[in-house]
Amino acid sequence: MLDTINVITTRFADLAWGPWLLWLLLGGGFYFLVLSRFTPFRYLKHAFDLIRGKYDDPNDPGHINHFSALSAALAGTIGMGNIAGVALAIQIGGPGAIFWMWMTAILGIATKFFTCSLAVMYRGKDDAGELQGGPMYVIREALPKNMHFLAYFFGIVAMIGCLPVLQSNQLIQIIRDLIFIDQGLLTIEEDPFYFNLFAGTALAALAGSIIFGGLNRIARAATIVVPFMAVLYIGTVVVALGMNVEKVPAAFAMIFSDAFTGEAAAGGSVLAMMVYGVQRGAFSNEAGMGTESLVHGAVKTSEPIREGLVAMVGPIIDTLIICTATALMILVAGNWQGGDAQGVTLTANAFSQLLGPIGTAIIFISVVSFATTTLFTYSFYGSQCASFVFGTRHKNSYRFVFVASIILIAMISLDAAVGLIDGSFALMAIPTMVSAIWLAPKVVVAAKIYLNKVDLGTHDTRSISTSND
Repeated sequence: MLDTINVITTRFADLAWGPWLLWLLLGGGFYFLVLSRFTPFRYLKHAFDLIRGKYDDPNDPGHINHFSALSAALAGTIGMGNIAGVALAIQIGGPGAIFWMWMTAILGIATKFFTCSLAVMYRGKDDAGELQGGPMYVIREALPKNMHFLAYFFGIVAMIGCLPVLQSNQLIQIIRDLIFIDQGLLTIEEDPFYFNLFAGTALAALAGSIIFGGLNRIARAATIVVPFMAVLYIGTVVVALGMNVEKVPAAFAMIFSDAFTGEAAAGGSVLAMMVYGVQRGAFSNEAGMGTESLVHGAVKTSEPIREGLVAMVGPIIDTLIICTATALMILVAGNWQGGDAQGVTLTANAFSQLLGPIGTAIIFISVVSFATTTLFTYSFYGSQCASFVFGTRHKNSYRFVFVASIILIAMISLDAAVGLIDGSFALMAIPTMVSAIWLAPKVVVAAKIYLNKVDLGTHDTRSISTSND
């Protein structure tokens, strides 16, 4: 049965991630870069001012502030894609796959600026009268009626794509490998079925305690855990690489030299390496997938461009910084070729090899923290989609399915888990990118108006409203 699931999900992912999707994601991102003339990149300082709450106005429409929105979005992106996903990219695509993850991130910065600006620009109300954002509402509010089927298409595939596939599978794996097997409580030869069942049940209970609290509880958890863990993870990598600084240039050289040869990729194909690098990059930063705009669309602001600027910081942090940190650890350790370790265990072995028991402890804490916060955020994404497709009264029904799926997914193979999530994410990109490309000129007009206000110093709506009172 499990072998059949593995074959089906792998085939599904292969079909969904055809060359056409490369053109849609990379071509669309390049289009956004050219259309915006790189203008948003000049306002990174302003983006960080927004993140630290300098221009927050409690009277603006929405549910959470800019910092909470970015933290919740990063909780969804900084996770297994940055730890297990990078390891998989190197093992299957070779070191050159990391280069294509970088390219996806650079284009993803522009993509997130457009998709998340649109998520606020075209917010709509759900059947309970609450203001919501996301690709479904952008399509419904801004595109012609004959395109509205794309909104439901996104909602349906996102309910599948946002199931906690890689997170629960890899979290259970690292608990089993680094604690129970290393401490002699289990052996490699033992059937892990019952361990996975009990561990998955415990994880489901923990996740349910946060998930049923809704966005505000998820955002509060994310704002506490994500910044601290990101700093701890990056700081640990800096120390490890500093101790092995002579090997770092060779690791970078390996990435660049392999990027256009594909010699280390499975099958030695440059195209296969590019596809896998883009897959892992897209899963890491979610640019163009549409999930990020679900939470960014909930921000408290009356200026859509503000949230586009905040959102574009995401790929910088999760892919250009954290994914690169993971990749360098694996390449410097040199443990990525041969052996049975895969995914998160390969990354854990690299940390252990370079830093000893401290490295093992840090990667364990990081995985547990990142994976659980990703679970929380993905539950919000999926429940938002369920609310759109079936109505808000069914939101908790999806949450029950989500929690129950943690137990099931913990018991299937890594290949099956990756295939299911990759295939669904690919399909989610279709309505997201089509609507964003269609409406991109409207973002350019709005950006010109808002950024002119920033240049003139008249963008602070708080001071305006205060002076009028």
